[in-house]
Amino acid sequence: MVKGGILKDDADWSTVGVKKGQKLMMMGTADEIVKAPEKGPVFIEDLPEEEQVIAVGHSAGLFNLGNTCYMNSTLQCLHSVPELKSALIKYSNAGRSDVDQTSHMLTVATRDLFSELDKSVKAVAPMQFWMVLRKKYPQFGQLQNSTFMQQDAEECWTQLLYTLSQSLRSAGSSENPDAVKDLFGIDLVSRVHCQESGEESSEAESVYSLKCHISHEVNHLAEGLKHGLKSEIDKVSPSLGRSAIFLKESRINSLPRYLTIQFVRFFWKRESNQKAKILRKVDYPLELDVFDLCSDDLRKQLEAPRLLLRNEEGKKLGLKPKEKTSDSADKDVKMSDAEGTSTGNDSQSSATPQEDAPSSDKETQMTGIYDLVAVLTHKGRSADSGHYVAWVKQESGKWIEYDDDNPIVQRDEDILKLSGGGDWHMAYICMYKARVVPM
Repeated sequence: MVKGGILKDDADWSTVGVKKGQKLMMMGTADEIVKAPEKGPVFIEDLPEEEQVIAVGHSAGLFNLGNTCYMNSTLQCLHSVPELKSALIKYSNAGRSDVDQTSHMLTVATRDLFSELDKSVKAVAPMQFWMVLRKKYPQFGQLQNSTFMQQDAEECWTQLLYTLSQSLRSAGSSENPDAVKDLFGIDLVSRVHCQESGEESSEAESVYSLKCHISHEVNHLAEGLKHGLKSEIDKVSPSLGRSAIFLKESRINSLPRYLTIQFVRFFWKRESNQKAKILRKVDYPLELDVFDLCSDDLRKQLEAPRLLLRNEEGKKLGLKPKEKTSDSADKDVKMSDAEGTSTGNDSQSSATPQEDAPSSDKETQMTGIYDLVAVLTHKGRSADSGHYVAWVKQESGKWIEYDDDNPIVQRDEDILKLSGGGDWHMAYICMYKARVVPM
């Protein structure tokens, strides 16, 4: 209202004669008064620390205690394996009679550190773990000018897994006698042949990683793995009565839940009497198929699970399921290991069990197809210097770069740029998780 009457919607304001400072009265029906929320806004920093970890979507970083990036990056990669954490939680403080004291202490320290990482959003200082690691493996305590020396992350990875494999082995239990071997162990069968004498034999062995050998011919991980499964060995030939060259060709005979691959980037340079680094770019996929690297027996075992996986993924795309025929198993089921890529959530089959589910072969079957879940990189030109970083895929599907105490969100395309060819971070160890299907 304005002095003189009520203004209607179509009133001509120019005739009203409104003056500066004049008061107008507004009239209408009052809406319902908005009630104050029962709970006020909750900020992440006000949540309990364990809930903060869930809200943030990733665990804490690790402080560098002085050239310990090799150790921090190793721990962050292994910490991403839920089945390993579950096995560590079950480990008793009392230890076992057949495990030495320092191995027991290192296992307990690993368990406690993983638990602390899961509960903290602030960076953690792995002091206890580092002290026990140096006690168990003195080489990690080497000093130079009163400063702890940089060490090889692959050596740290290998030694830690070896210790855990001894500690976490279930004494007298046939259900899961070796948790670490079940998760990371690779059974190889090899044909050893001497071209000179015609002698031939077979060998079987278990390893915890495959080697990607790098040469001027290798441009992709698949090529490097094939080179790594072939080697020449010099040994005595009974028929010749002297040493001879034998060609050893290996094939995978049993697949692990987590496939670890080491890029052999460091070698001993005789001229300079020191470790040198191969900077050559070697591409690797987000999705890896190792079918071509398997033995004939294992390939036959993989045929049905691969067909099931292919049909499951085809259903998502609205494709008609394929039926297995005796002559088309390889043709219809085999998937490319060179070009395939996938993201975390899309890559998992709808029939795939949850990560915390038991990994018994009675419940699930391997397909020979793996998804990249962690990359450990090295930046620099020398093995005895430079910087190690872990790049770990979270359950949500996002990637986190763990640069010691500083976690940074990354994208899939950023992970594929770690293939080498310059002075940037380059993949040294890749860890892939098996894509499985139910029985």
